[in-house]
Amino acid sequence: MPRSRTIRWVLLIAAIAALGYLGWQRFQGEDHQAQAETQKPAPAHAAVPVRIATVEKADFPVYLTGLGTVQGFNTVVVRTRVDGQINRIAFQEGQFVKEGDTLVEIDPRPFQAALDQAKAKKAQDEANLANASLDLQRYTRLGEFATRQQTDTQRSTVAQLTAQIQADTAMIENAQTQLNYATVRAPISGIVGIRQVDVGNIVNAATQTGIVTIAQIEPIAVIFTAPEDQLPEIKTALAAGPPKTIALSTDGKRVLSTGTLSLINNQVDTSSGTIRLKAVFDNKDHALWPGQSVSTRLLVATLKDATVVPDDAVQHGPNGLYAYTVNKENKAELRNIKVTPSNDGRSVVDEGLSPGDQVITAGQFKVQPGTVVTTAIASSDQAQARTTRE
Repeated sequence: MPRSRTIRWVLLIAAIAALGYLGWQRFQGEDHQAQAETQKPAPAHAAVPVRIATVEKADFPVYLTGLGTVQGFNTVVVRTRVDGQINRIAFQEGQFVKEGDTLVEIDPRPFQAALDQAKAKKAQDEANLANASLDLQRYTRLGEFATRQQTDTQRSTVAQLTAQIQADTAMIENAQTQLNYATVRAPISGIVGIRQVDVGNIVNAATQTGIVTIAQIEPIAVIFTAPEDQLPEIKTALAAGPPKTIALSTDGKRVLSTGTLSLINNQVDTSSGTIRLKAVFDNKDHALWPGQSVSTRLLVATLKDATVVPDDAVQHGPNGLYAYTVNKENKAELRNIKVTPSNDGRSVVDEGLSPGDQVITAGQFKVQPGTVVTTAIASSDQAQARTTRE
């Protein structure tokens, strides 16, 4: 028993000694590795990939944007001018009609009868006038054998019949007009809408409900608004000639038609502080339709030889706007800039940049002043884009 106890103690001490030795060796190894890593030179910072663009010198159009509604250049509610029953409808809903085209035919028989009656009355009065004129000639030849009263009376009869024939002529013209009104024709060229009456209905001139509506769409108008503080610029542009106006889809991504500004309304809307404007478009392709909502862009000026940069190059900071440029050493430099108008993804820079400068348009969040940048990725992307377009 004492011998086995001694062996256990010896083995325990040996195990503790072995563990201590292994721990010491491990500690020494980690210490040497840390010193070796500390003595290694620090790796150089890798260049930050960015996209760049060149600051350009170009003419820059200045547009005022707004929202508008398309209206027919002329809109007419077609109504009948005579009473009667509709015999025929000569148009299709949604059809384009020209001025003078037949739209509706009303039963013409009552108006034809009135016209025939007026013509017959005139023929009767003309016969009476011819007889009265012959009597007047006879009395005149009799001279002193005819009394003066007879001659004067006959002369008056001739004058009355002459006036009656003039009245008959007017009655014929009126009856002819009523007969013409039985055929309802298009007063303007345009698109007809949904008809309000059908064949067989009785229509009358006193009814306010029309037969159909015609909207003129060639040309067509767009009514839009602009803030009243932009009125001086608009008036200046209009004084130089009808300024270009562009109608776009409501999201502003698709151009629908191009026209010109025709007028400025004669007063400002005091409730909203805006002025109404009217632009006219040829609309040969019928891209604009009455009642359609559109976005508008009004050209008020063109800046000659302006310094232009992409909008992506313009950054917002606590001290205002800035942009990063790339110098000859491929290092980023921060430039404080001032920007005036902006449209179509481009901005005009008044201060801070010059034509020919290289500005960073993507990757700015990884860049600081003095950062080394590379445009290898941007160049490959641009080459791929050109290949795709080709």
